Amino acid sequence: MPAAIDFYFDFSSSYGYFASTKIDALAARYGRGVNWRPILLGAVYKVDHELEVLKLPLKGPYVMRDIARSARFYGIAYKLPARFPIPAVAPARAFYWANDRDPALARNLARSLYHAYFVEDRDISSQEVTADVAVAAGMNRDEVIAALNDIGVKARLRREVDAAIQRGVFGSPFVVVDGEAFWGVDRFDQIERWLAHGPF
Repeated sequence: MPAAIDFYFDFSSSYGYFASTKIDALAARYGRGVNWRPILLGAVYKVDHELEVLKLPLKGPYVMRDIARSARFYGIAYKLPARFPIPAVAPARAFYWANDRDPALARNLARSLYHAYFVEDRDISSQEVTADVAVAAGMNRDEVIAALNDIGVKARLRREVDAAIQRGVFGSPFVVVDGEAFWGVDRFDQIERWLAHGPF
């Protein structure tokens, strides 16, 4: 079996959201699985001593325009959230807790959380909103709330983020195929060529 693809993303990343709608189908065309791995870009920025992109005076306005244009280009439903970006701790914790129990359910939760934030304009940084989305995805509300505040789940997310940084992950989406890293949804054509024909 070919190795699974690692898909790193932040729940506050528009480009991560776009990639989340494409990654599984792309991988399936070439017989690959996908390991979904939420990260926290805030932790990455601390390592790179980088500002949030929207705070950059030249790049920020461009990115805002590019996000909206990219959504139209890919034909993906998108609404700029009223609060953007957000800290994505709650949804990331919920994902890893769910993933340890049922990876398929966790993946469905991730899609639902992205939809809630980038289509319905719901603030998934709130534990209550994340729990609401999880309930709609088939989970128990009390268990989700408990998990979001569980020491072990908190430690799990920290380990995942630290491991991603050690691996060189610095953005969202960030895809690793056979040890080769690709940053950005605009690299999916390159990823497909790699999957189809091997290294280039």
